[in-house]
Order: sequence, then C-alpha cells, then structure tokens
Amino acid sequence: MFRLNGDVSSENLSAIRPVLTQLLDGEVTATQDGLHLDGLMEGDDVRDVNRRLLSALRRIERRTRLRAEWTADGVTYRFFDYAFKSERPA
Repeated sequence: MFRLNGDVSSENLSAIRPVLTQLLDGEVTATQDGLHLDGLMEGDDVRDVNRRLLSALRRIERRTRLRAEWTADGVTYRFFDYAFKSERPA
C-alpha cells in the first residue's frame, strides 16, 4: 500500500476526475492549477503504481501531467510523470 500526495494537471480535468476517484482511496480536491491528490493505492512496486495511475489518466487525456510523492515503509519516492526523480526517508 502506497500513500500518494500529488498534483495532476490536464486539459480535461472533469473527464479524469472520475478515474482518479475510482483508482485512489482518498481525496481529490480542485486547485488553481488542477487537482490535488491525497490517498492510498494498492501495489507491490512504486514504479508500477505510478505507471498504472498515469497510464489510466492518459487514456482519457493524453496531455495529463502527474507530480507525485509516494510513501511506503518509511521512504518517499518522487516522480514527475513516469520519470523517477528521488528517494528519501519519510
């Protein structure tokens, strides 16, 4: 189980919001620049969980961007879209 703290920006937020609420066990709130995500998602590998979420969103709107921090077992992993950026103790 991974805790997500992230932000999504897209051309069609109203279309991707239902996908987010279906995949993510948590809150999806509107911000000035898009949507803020705070919740949990099931998976074994952080890269796989990030890829599953972004791929599902991009099936709806190709130009969707995801800035995500995934936390599990005391470690936080940062991603921009599919790219892994850093890892640090939580």
